[in-house]
Amino acid sequence: MDYIELSEKVFNNEKRFVSRAITVIESGNSDSARLLSELHKKTGKAYRIGITGPPGAGKSTLTNQMTKLYRKENLKVGIIAVDPTSPFTGGALLGDRVRMSEIGSDEGVFIRSMATRGSLGGLSKKTIDAADVLDAAGYDIIIFETVGVGQSELDIAKTADTTVVVLVPESGDSIQAMKAGLMEIGDLFVVNKSDRPGAENAITSINTMLMMKDHTADSWLPEVIKAIASDNTGINEIIEMIDKHREHLKKNNLLLKKREDNSKSRIKEIVHDIITSEIWSKKRETDLDDSISEVVLGRISPYNLADNIISNFKNNL
Repeated sequence: MDYIELSEKVFNNEKRFVSRAITVIESGNSDSARLLSELHKKTGKAYRIGITGPPGAGKSTLTNQMTKLYRKENLKVGIIAVDPTSPFTGGALLGDRVRMSEIGSDEGVFIRSMATRGSLGGLSKKTIDAADVLDAAGYDIIIFETVGVGQSELDIAKTADTTVVVLVPESGDSIQAMKAGLMEIGDLFVVNKSDRPGAENAITSINTMLMMKDHTADSWLPEVIKAIASDNTGINEIIEMIDKHREHLKKNNLLLKKREDNSKSRIKEIVHDIITSEIWSKKRETDLDDSISEVVLGRISPYNLADNIISNFKNNL
């Protein structure tokens, strides 16, 4: 089956072929870019939600409960899980697998687990490509679920329309020490497992940090919602706040701007990868190996050697 036929199957939301399209994209073979180009013409309708936070915060359970509510609204949901502890990756307890099966058998839900590919728990480039497949297949909501470590918060911010940061009461005492990145990228904060001691302290700490952010009368100030995802407490409020953020973006003409910025970052990354793969031919790798001792012995600087490699690349264009 060529990429044109496969794209038509994706447009018809035939699940087996949606899955096959993502596999083609993951493989990175010659059909991958052509398939993505064909699918791109029907992307842009899905709303993309990122859910991130530390391991054990309950992101997977939250994703399950949110999906159930979206399905009650008759919205089709695509889920891309890149959290290695997620039930969608098979690494969870039986109870989590049971919760997953509740939505996994729903015809209006598509679940795919994807490797982080060395992104320190963050989103891989192929994950964003996979979201385009789901978008083209007609899914209304696409949810990314990932661990909030390493590069993942920045990856989420450059991918999602709305980013939900999930924390737990135990985060309260250490919230000041948390990476600024996690606090900066959240459009909505959820303190999950809020029946545990320390929930109010965590909420106060998060609100204090949020108030220190630069904002104007027209800018979006993230809110903090208490939730107990395991018994569905607070899930309606989370959905409502995501909708509220979406309306804010539309009203202030920020949704298109945000997607333009995200696309710009993505294109730069694609160009970087293409050029990098072309520069590092086997011959240049060999040249580098042959010259590296000169750098270590101080006879040539790393910058000079890098310039030589780039000049050699340009001369061979």
